[in-house]
Amino acid sequence: MLLYSIILLSINTLNLKRFFFALFFFLLIGFQANTQIGGRYAFESSSLPLNARLTALGGSQIAILDEDISLAFVNPASSNSKMNNQLGINHNFHFAGISNGNVLFGKSLDSLGVNVHFGVSYVDYGNFKAADATGQVNGEFSAGEIALIAGAAKQINERIRAGVNIKFLNANFESYGSTAVGLDLGLHYQKPGSLTSWAILLQNIGGEVNAIADNKRSLPLNLQLGFSRKLQHLPFRFTVIAQQLQKWYIRYDDPDRDRQVNFIGEAQEISGFSRSADNFFRHFIFSGEFLIGASEQFRIRMAYNHLRRQEMRLSNFRSLAGFSFGFGFNIKKIKFDYGLGYYHLAGATNHLSLRLNMDRIFKKI
Repeated sequence: MLLYSIILLSINTLNLKRFFFALFFFLLIGFQANTQIGGRYAFESSSLPLNARLTALGGSQIAILDEDISLAFVNPASSNSKMNNQLGINHNFHFAGISNGNVLFGKSLDSLGVNVHFGVSYVDYGNFKAADATGQVNGEFSAGEIALIAGAAKQINERIRAGVNIKFLNANFESYGSTAVGLDLGLHYQKPGSLTSWAILLQNIGGEVNAIADNKRSLPLNLQLGFSRKLQHLPFRFTVIAQQLQKWYIRYDDPDRDRQVNFIGEAQEISGFSRSADNFFRHFIFSGEFLIGASEQFRIRMAYNHLRRQEMRLSNFRSLAGFSFGFGFNIKKIKFDYGLGYYHLAGATNHLSLRLNMDRIFKKI
C-alpha cells in the first residue's frame, strides 16, 4: 500500500509542465548514459515483449488505449478504466529452452480518478552444467530473473494522460545475484472522438543497486515516440513506433559486412547515404492490426522491425528476421492471442496470451 500511495501522490500533485520538465531531465541523463559502450546493460530482458500481441506488433505498442492490460506495463499512460479487473497471463517460448512470462492485473480507483496496475514477470534460462577449472562436471545450476512492477496513470486534461511505472528486478545466476530499480515515464495524447493518437515513453530509467560484477550497469534505456491511427471506413489500424531516440546513430559499421559486390564481381564499400538510410529505418517499427467483427472478435496482426532484422541477419542467407505475425480471438469474456516473432534464420519465438475479465468473478465473491 505504501508503494501505491507514493505513485498516487506523485500523479495527483503533478501538473503537465512539471511532467514535461521531468521527462526532459531524464532525457538528458539518457543521452549521457548512452555514450557508454553498447551491449553492456543490465536486465536486457526488461525490453522483451510482454504478451503475444506485442510480439506480433514488432515488440512495442505505446499509442493505443484499450482493455489490453499488458500495454500499461509498456507505456504506463496507457492504463485506463477499460483495464479494470483485467487479468493477463502470458508465456513466451524462446530458443534453447529459454522462456519468459508474466501475470498482470489492472484496477480503477474511481474515487481518485486514477488507474493502477501491478504484476510479476519472470525469465527462466534453464539449467546449466557446473564444472570446475579443469572442466570436470560436478553438478547443475539454474539461472533466472524476476521483476515486480507497479504503476498508475491519470488523465491530466481531456487530451493528455500521464503515467509512471516502478520496477524492482532481481537476477540469480548460480551463486551470483543482481538487483536493480527502474522507472518508466509516459504520456498519451488523443483528442476526444479522434481515430489518431500519439504517445511518448521514456523506458527503463535506472540501473543496478547490487551488481554481479564490480561495475554497476544501467538498464536498457529506450526513448520511444508512437503514432497510431484507426481507419474510418476499414477495420484496420496502423502504428509507427520510433525507438532508441536517445541515441541517433545505432548502426554498427562492420568493415567486413559493409561491402557489396557489383555486376563485374568487384567488392565495393556501402555508400554513406546507404549507411544513413539504414540507420534511419532502424529507429522504426511498422505494424498493423485488422480488427474483424462488430466487437473486434477476431484480430490479425503483422509488423516489421528493421533494427531487429539488421542486427540478427546473416550476410549470405535470407530469413524472416524482423518480421512478426499473430492473431487473436474472443470467447465471451476470454481473449486468446498468439504471436510469432522472427529473430534469426534459426527460427522464431512463440508467444501465447490469455486475458480474462474478472468482473463476473468479483461480483460473485
